[in-house]
Amino acid sequence: MQRHLTSLTILTPLTILTLLTILTLLTFTTASAQHTNEQTIRSILNRQTIEWNKGNIEGFMKGYWNSDSLLFVGKNGPKYGYRTTLENYRKSYPDTTVMGKLQFTILKVEALSPDCYFVLGKWQLTRTIGDVSGHYTLIFRRIRGEWVIVADHSS
Repeated sequence: MQRHLTSLTILTPLTILTLLTILTLLTFTTASAQHTNEQTIRSILNRQTIEWNKGNIEGFMKGYWNSDSLLFVGKNGPKYGYRTTLENYRKSYPDTTVMGKLQFTILKVEALSPDCYFVLGKWQLTRTIGDVSGHYTLIFRRIRGEWVIVADHSS
């Protein structure tokens, strides 16, 4: 019996060290994936800004989920669908004078799950006809390996 306890005592520190190593690696891998996902999401928002500032609403929309289930909530309440959102942008911003120059200020990016992120930010349009600004909340999801905006509440 004594010999058996001694063997367990020798294995226990090795087992603990192995478990700690595995936990450390898992934590590092998860943190690294979150950092990469956040960078990708920030990159999408940056690309949207560039496209908007070129007057390219279709290019701006590439950050959104091309689906009838896309949700956009603005001053007129909730609207569904990629095409509906695109048409509303075209109607509200018919030319580059009305579009102005867009700037996003990201206030928070938070992982809700490995495939879902919440983004809070501020938008500003600098325009010759008068500046406008507001805030937005976005839900990004990874769908078929691509990060896309599935819900946007801008006001």
